[in-house]
Amino acid sequence: MATQVIATNGMMTATRKSAEMSAAERNLSLFAQQQRARRGPTPEVFFAKRFDNSRLVKAADPQRVREMRTFACAMAMLFALVMVYGWQHFCSIEYGYRVESEKQQVVQLEEQNRQLRLTEAQLADPARIDHMARQLGLDEPRPGQVVRPDASMDANGPVLAQMTPALPVR
Repeated sequence: MATQVIATNGMMTATRKSAEMSAAERNLSLFAQQQRARRGPTPEVFFAKRFDNSRLVKAADPQRVREMRTFACAMAMLFALVMVYGWQHFCSIEYGYRVESEKQQVVQLEEQNRQLRLTEAQLADPARIDHMARQLGLDEPRPGQVVRPDASMDANGPVLAQMTPALPVR
């Protein structure tokens, strides 16, 4: 019980003191109390240790140097192989994407070609052409009215007029 009374008196005096102090002073005192509580019952003491390694000399070990060179060469070769493998792998992935892109383009061009053929068939429909010609006031050609330049000469077909050069008069 006596301990509780002393602790209560300590808290009352601490409360009275904190009321009298300004806020900044109170914060500083609380911060100092927290630091003391963290340290525990013993203070922290640090000692500087000075080492003088200037007299130490590293001994050369040719066997260790040879082992390290061999290890470094082996690691360089392994690194080179991994990089070549990675390069080939990423190139193959890139080519795969390129092939898929080309396949999609071929499908798109085939669809476009199909649409153009359909449009051509619709535009070349003889019934449509005949209907448009009649709207423009055109009639069917009469026999002998159509002359084809590449057709062989038909004996019964029409003949184009030809002019023969005049002979000079004497």
